[in-house]
Amino acid sequence: MRRVLLLAGMLCVSACAWGPGLHMDEAAFRERYAGRADAGVDDAYEIVPITAGLLGKQLEARRKTQPVRLEDPLAKVAADYSYRVAPHDVLSVIVYDHPELTIPAGEFRSAEASGHPVAADGTMFFPHAGLLHVAGKTLPEIRELLTRRLAPVIERPQLDVRVAGFRGQKVQVTGEVASPSTVPITDVPLRVQDAISQARGLTPEADLRAVVLTRGGRTFTLDLQALQEEGDISQNWLLQDGDILHVSDRSRNKVFVLGEVRRPSSRVMVKGRMSLAEAIGDSEGFDPVTSNPSKVYVIRGSFDRPSIYKLDAGSPDALLLATQFQLQPRDVVFVSAHDLTRWNRIISQIEPTVRLLWEAVQIGDRAIILPPR
Repeated sequence: MRRVLLLAGMLCVSACAWGPGLHMDEAAFRERYAGRADAGVDDAYEIVPITAGLLGKQLEARRKTQPVRLEDPLAKVAADYSYRVAPHDVLSVIVYDHPELTIPAGEFRSAEASGHPVAADGTMFFPHAGLLHVAGKTLPEIRELLTRRLAPVIERPQLDVRVAGFRGQKVQVTGEVASPSTVPITDVPLRVQDAISQARGLTPEADLRAVVLTRGGRTFTLDLQALQEEGDISQNWLLQDGDILHVSDRSRNKVFVLGEVRRPSSRVMVKGRMSLAEAIGDSEGFDPVTSNPSKVYVIRGSFDRPSIYKLDAGSPDALLLATQFQLQPRDVVFVSAHDLTRWNRIISQIEPTVRLLWEAVQIGDRAIILPPR
């Protein structure tokens, strides 16, 4: 029995891979993806050390691969914007020197209540002018049309046409805004930033880099963060009737910090940015008792094609590299355990079994030593 116990102990000591918890086996990783490196891709399926040279290459790559931002297809329309009347709008017509035409229902009603609604077919009725097709026309065009119709009845008519109620054209604003709502399109050009402001602004969970505009069955992703930080006005699109503006949340912009840190957790990136040092710091740093700072890994991509970066932070000045290494959404930061930690965990796991077997041996020995009665 003692020999069995000794053999079991030797096997446990030699098999550190049996220890509980996560651990990064670099040899197993390279063996799993051996021969699968993509042609023309440096360090594919390799564990790449995080060095100053690597940071320089990544910075240069980011400069060369700036995201292509979409241009506003209505940019020319916005430069010479004129509101066009739509069905369900309410028009206010003022005929000077003819109050019976201007306020036939009395002066104590609002302009919208006493105005002339545009029917669903785009027509509007006005005394002495009859039915007028006004949908799709600008206010100067409607004024000219009314003037021609009233000329046979009124000598040299002078009139003005205004929109008393903007009811026909609307934009839906949804997602991470303080007050999701329907925003009317008026005679003032309505842009993305204006619509968000009318919805009482953004919530703290809004992702400015992924504002989705749905128009005519197609979707476009706008980067309002570039508008705010870089002044890229091409992302502030002019909106039109039927547009749906959705502000996405930032829950997908997470990184996961696991292993030997004081507080393993998932961290939401602020404005889509987070460095390796920030991720570790937000997790309250390395565990001083169990961690092995010389083996910090950043695992990126899918299981079929992962990219793994390794930081040797055994010296505090190496953390300067971590402050410049930028993480990406869904990255996994893993801090390895120290070899002594893994050994202690193995001992803590096998100790109950060894104690049980040892007690069984002692019982057997006492049974042999005690003389039979």
